[in-house]
Amino acid sequence: MAFSMALQLRSILRLRSTVSLLLAFVLVFLLGACSAGSVGLNTFQSPDGRYAFLYPTGWTRVVVRDGPQVVFHDLINSDETVSLVISEVTPDEDLDLLGSPQAVGERLRRDVIAPDGTGRDAELVEARERESSGHRFYDFEFLVHLDDRDRHELATVVVDRGRLYTLATSTNETRWTTVKELFERVISSFTLLV
Repeated sequence: MAFSMALQLRSILRLRSTVSLLLAFVLVFLLGACSAGSVGLNTFQSPDGRYAFLYPTGWTRVVVRDGPQVVFHDLINSDETVSLVISEVTPDEDLDLLGSPQAVGERLRRDVIAPDGTGRDAELVEARERESSGHRFYDFEFLVHLDDRDRHELATVVVDRGRLYTLATSTNETRWTTVKELFERVISSFTLLV
């Protein structure tokens, strides 16, 4: 009889342990699903496992010939985009050698976003530096003036192993206040994995 009670007690304890473990998994899953940092965002990871970033849910990937390596755009507001450009730099080059955040932002503004002859005018609104996972990033905010509308762009750049990564988001100025926080999460999500 004592042996039988011991077996029953052991079964009850095992059941409680299993139920507790299941509840813990459910709680972790629910908290993760409700996390403000990932609501409305999906993860993109490069096929070679070098980098990853978040992009808005419902957006679709498009291939741009002779353009950025990765481009996503909104199906409803098709001129809203997330794009990643990867450029080769010398293996010993880092952000310090490229210049300060302000200098690099001005170079991006002048040479990439609004080069002479394009009819575009751009203003560097903000340039700042941040550290993430042992890497230094420069983050930028641009206001771009086109003939028929104004646009807002956020970008981040990082150098790693002879590559300069530039992740950018863009939208019409009329939608900027709606998507600003979402785009900031996208830009700050860029991660080097190796």
